[in-house]
Amino acid sequence: MVPMTETIPREAPQASPNTPPVAPKRYGYRVRDQFGQHFDDPWDWLRDGDNPEVRTHLEAENAWADAVTEPTREAAARLVEEVKASTALTDVTVPIREGEFWYFRRFAEGQSYATHHRAPVERDEAGVLVPLVPSPGVPTRGEELLVDENEWARGQEFFRLADLYPSPDGRLIAWARDTSGDERYTWVVQEASGRVIDEAVVDAGYGFAWSDDSKSFIYMGVDDAWRACDVWLHRVGTPREADELLLVEPDEGFEMGFAPSGFPGHVVIHSSSSTAGRAWLWLPAHPSVRPLPLMSVRPRTLVTADSAGDRLFIVHTGLTQEGSLAQAMLPAGGSPEALAQLGMTSSPAYSRQALADRTPGTPLPEDEPAPLTPFESWEPLRSPGPGERITDVEAHADYVALSLRSGSLTQIDVWDRREEKPTWRRVEVDAPVRTITTVPTPWTDPLRVEFQSQTVPPTVAEVSLPNPAPASSPEDTSETAALGVRTLRTREAPGWDPAEYVEERVWVLARDGATRIPVTLIHHRDARPDGTHAGWQIGYGSYEVSYDPEFETLRLPILRRTVYVIAHVRGGGEMGRAWYEDGKELVKEHTFTDFIDVADWLVDSGWVAPGRLVAEGRSAGGLLMGAVTNAAPDRFRAILAGVPFVDALTTILDPTLPLTVGEWEEWGNPLTSHAVFDAMSRYTPYENVPDGALLPAIMATTSVNDTRVEFVEPTKWVQRLREATGQVPSTDEAGAGSVPARDPRERPIILRTEMVAGHAGPSGREGRWAARCEEFAFALGQVGVTV
Repeated sequence: MVPMTETIPREAPQASPNTPPVAPKRYGYRVRDQFGQHFDDPWDWLRDGDNPEVRTHLEAENAWADAVTEPTREAAARLVEEVKASTALTDVTVPIREGEFWYFRRFAEGQSYATHHRAPVERDEAGVLVPLVPSPGVPTRGEELLVDENEWARGQEFFRLADLYPSPDGRLIAWARDTSGDERYTWVVQEASGRVIDEAVVDAGYGFAWSDDSKSFIYMGVDDAWRACDVWLHRVGTPREADELLLVEPDEGFEMGFAPSGFPGHVVIHSSSSTAGRAWLWLPAHPSVRPLPLMSVRPRTLVTADSAGDRLFIVHTGLTQEGSLAQAMLPAGGSPEALAQLGMTSSPAYSRQALADRTPGTPLPEDEPAPLTPFESWEPLRSPGPGERITDVEAHADYVALSLRSGSLTQIDVWDRREEKPTWRRVEVDAPVRTITTVPTPWTDPLRVEFQSQTVPPTVAEVSLPNPAPASSPEDTSETAALGVRTLRTREAPGWDPAEYVEERVWVLARDGATRIPVTLIHHRDARPDGTHAGWQIGYGSYEVSYDPEFETLRLPILRRTVYVIAHVRGGGEMGRAWYEDGKELVKEHTFTDFIDVADWLVDSGWVAPGRLVAEGRSAGGLLMGAVTNAAPDRFRAILAGVPFVDALTTILDPTLPLTVGEWEEWGNPLTSHAVFDAMSRYTPYENVPDGALLPAIMATTSVNDTRVEFVEPTKWVQRLREATGQVPSTDEAGAGSVPARDPRERPIILRTEMVAGHAGPSGREGRWAARCEEFAFALGQVGVTV
């Protein structure tokens, strides 16, 4: 066993407004001897969030952050007021119909959280649904208040309502509550009047669906690593110990998810890794019947499916990595009664009480029935065109909506199911750069979409299908008939005029001379590339997640003051699956070099002045920030790293940490692969900080209850950054004096920690505004922008 030791500087730094806090080095807490590399992590002892000394250190870091940001505090307050002025403080969302009610949220000036409401559905004399368009601040006829988040948040340091689901009979409302930020939820079941009748389900993950009779529901259980792996059935009004286990995903590389959508008689439960997946069908009319398997796992075949009652529509990567659409007929026309006969019924023998000693994720003892829709039964419907990536499908009574990417932008294609032959029509939006997504609607309602950009506020619109052409019409009539798009509501942004800004997609040539990196570039219409502007560059680049241009009122102060850029780097999904795979595992460094190449282009093209560029990234985008800081410390004047994944190698080497095993398909497995270990060793930010380099000013933010990226990662990273830049003396005798001392306020490195919050930071819109505007004021001050 390696002894734990401590090194303390000969003269321990005293806390003062001019001195950052120093955590002593303590060895023997986490020692790595692998593939010939020895590493004894001196700051891993900071991992213990229950240790009073660690809490004291985090509070000291917050005090230092207060001291450093004191000169920009008034600027931050002015930015908050600017955000408020551009926000419709009293607002309302576009209602979504569930059964005989419209459901929507309201926001009121002076309140930090939303209130949830409903109003009864009305029909005209012909029985046609009358759309509801409520006005901000004005109650509509028959409106009921369901949940007031402000009341529930009163007295809480953190509050989040994650999801809300009305019961099929409209009598009950279920919603998920989190008061710590760790994303482990309590399901609150209440009557429409607000009277709570059930809070038995605690520590649940994401995922919820009601039974048809509104007497029970299924929810997701998680294991100690926060992996969604168990589906449980809960009967309203019964204790949690009586909940019955219906389905298990035992493979630690897979994670489950579900939510009601499409055909109301079926709920599709998915389980996926980053390269493969499978699905099951749960029958709300027969809630105790265990979910029926739809297909088995096939190598390199991702699956997302939606039920249309008698068939499934399936997007999969079994034929091409860019996705294909298929359909598969369900047995007995998809009848829930017939399908229920094929399944196994749960029993109290599988209750939590009966399985008290069970470890989450432990497989059920019985074998599953044969899959209802094996791969061999899938009928191809559509392949991707050149440059396309098909990503998702939604089935409805009259249409199928297909989500895809083309030319780095999102698209929605629609097929009218009343037509015998599939004919796909694109939902057209008149904007060169925009993001378009579908909005959930009931089975028989028209398609709704939402489109927006970085400069244009979100618009929710209803899409109408053209009337089917008579059989005697020319064959191409239906193909040329356009979809109708009717705007329902555009979010207000007082004082903001999109016409004042140019938002365009440009392409930057990467250093390999062949790869073209898509970049969203935004600037004031009067700005010219004259080499004088401050710049703001943001990116992500992991998990095939796309950083699409979306409107955010909180960003408007930055757009007004800088040339703003989204770098759509490899590792994201903007250009399809191949783009993602060219920025993961052994070629992860493409993500970092792409970001640096975009930064170089911004300066070389004249859009940004040298020394005036801010870079920002969160979570895996924080890994990007750490990597580019090490690789190109002179490219950026300031770095904002939110909940940053900067100790990547340590985390991915430890399968006991949350989410690690499922991450091996993203980063590779450094426990078993020497090549992966070497690659991660080269780029993991914490272990590659260059000694003596002049680094950018850095503000890292984290939260003690963050499950996704533990607070210890940025806490250790900040200690190493300060030591490497000479802002604090080394606490190793051998390293004392090896790095010249530097004024810690010259290019400050600070850590802001939320003591009660999670991955998304503070809760409530005003709490979020304050936290983000502190970051913005800090970074703008570093690049000479006056607020």
